Amino acid sequence: MIKVQNLNKIYKSLHALKDVNLHVKQGELFAYLGPNGAGKSTTIRILTGLTQPTSGSVSLNGFDLKESSIKSRQQCGLVPQSINLDQELSVYENMTIHGLLFRMDRAERDKKIDELLSYVDLSQRCKSLVKELSGGMKRRLMIARALMHSPSVLFLDEPTVGLDAGMRRKIWALIKKIQQQGTTIFLTTHYIEEAEFLADRVAFLDTGTILVIDTPSNLMAKLGSWALDRLIDDKMEPIYFYDRDEANSYIASHKESFTLRRVNLEDAFLAMTGKKVK
Repeated sequence: MIKVQNLNKIYKSLHALKDVNLHVKQGELFAYLGPNGAGKSTTIRILTGLTQPTSGSVSLNGFDLKESSIKSRQQCGLVPQSINLDQELSVYENMTIHGLLFRMDRAERDKKIDELLSYVDLSQRCKSLVKELSGGMKRRLMIARALMHSPSVLFLDEPTVGLDAGMRRKIWALIKKIQQQGTTIFLTTHYIEEAEFLADRVAFLDTGTILVIDTPSNLMAKLGSWALDRLIDDKMEPIYFYDRDEANSYIASHKESFTLRRVNLEDAFLAMTGKKVK
């Protein structure tokens, strides 16, 4: 569905992406994780045709981005990190504009708008101005708008940034619902628990280079099942164990204060990069 080969992007003296290779399968939810400046947004801009790569190739649903740029762009829907809705227009008008851009006739547009607003639970706000919506409603509207032309690939760039925990969970449920309908999803997020919960596979990106691609469970299993956090020089340092009894024995034989918890995906990322996802 998404094939990227030897992708490079150079901005003057900055090598933003370095020989990036990945293959996202149809219907997969793929998470792309890295700290600020790692190259996540640059990758999405290239994959959606907004930025030209320095070298390498990209194809979406079999259409080469360079040779069939219009066809390949039609394959994707994009939900950017920043809210880019027209605040002075209504929900319906924002959706209509997107339909017009993809040359949908009125009957097709109105049918799709009704379906999608129901899908994201915004039917009752159809005539509301966007500026009257909550942050969570705006995020759901952006997702609905991106699905207007029935893309085969949905790119989500930090889709829950700035939302509270409850609203993030609602967006998660919506994302999984979209995947279950057969849409391929490419997700960037700095909420690493979001990727752990949603993704079939994840890629760890650092300074423009993919370090590893694997399932969240496989990446966590390489460290162990349990972690003991201890405070050393104002930093929490984890010790990993495969067996909980071993962890408890370690606690019993040391006088330090520990916190016992399950290993998570952030542990795997920190162990590999020494950095936090931001």
